[in-house]
Amino acid sequence: MPPEGFQNVQSALFLLSQFLRFVSLRQLSNKAEIVISRDRPTVRAPDLTVLSEELADAMQQINRSTVTLDMPAPLLVVEVVSPGKTNRDRDYIDKRTEYARRGILEYWIVDPQQEQVLVLTLENDAYNETKFEKGDSIRSRLFDHLDLTANQVLNASL
Repeated sequence: MPPEGFQNVQSALFLLSQFLRFVSLRQLSNKAEIVISRDRPTVRAPDLTVLSEELADAMQQINRSTVTLDMPAPLLVVEVVSPGKTNRDRDYIDKRTEYARRGILEYWIVDPQQEQVLVLTLENDAYNETKFEKGDSIRSRLFDHLDLTANQVLNASL
């Protein structure tokens, strides 16, 4: 796969810096791989992953940045959508299904092309979606003190 675009990296790093107000650095990763399925060897590498304390401990024990199926699911993952239909479909359809099946409580889709941030919250094995645009304040069930707008996330590289 080609390297991430500059805007993608900047948006993910900006969010990492914001989540540091709520969790320790050891609970954040921009390199973690998440094993999705036992049936097919599917691994995803989100742009940003927020780990629970228990998951951070488990990953430290194996000394790898891989969330295996026997570990708890991450609390939250963020994907910044790259241009192109294939990338959109992967982030909006494939990963949505996989992350829900894996039990990830929140999945954020940051979409610079659509100028929106979607916050998907897991309920009964499926995600409920809330869209944030422009000056909308992003609301997170897991991080209710988060004080960000969609524009701040989408324009992090400016």
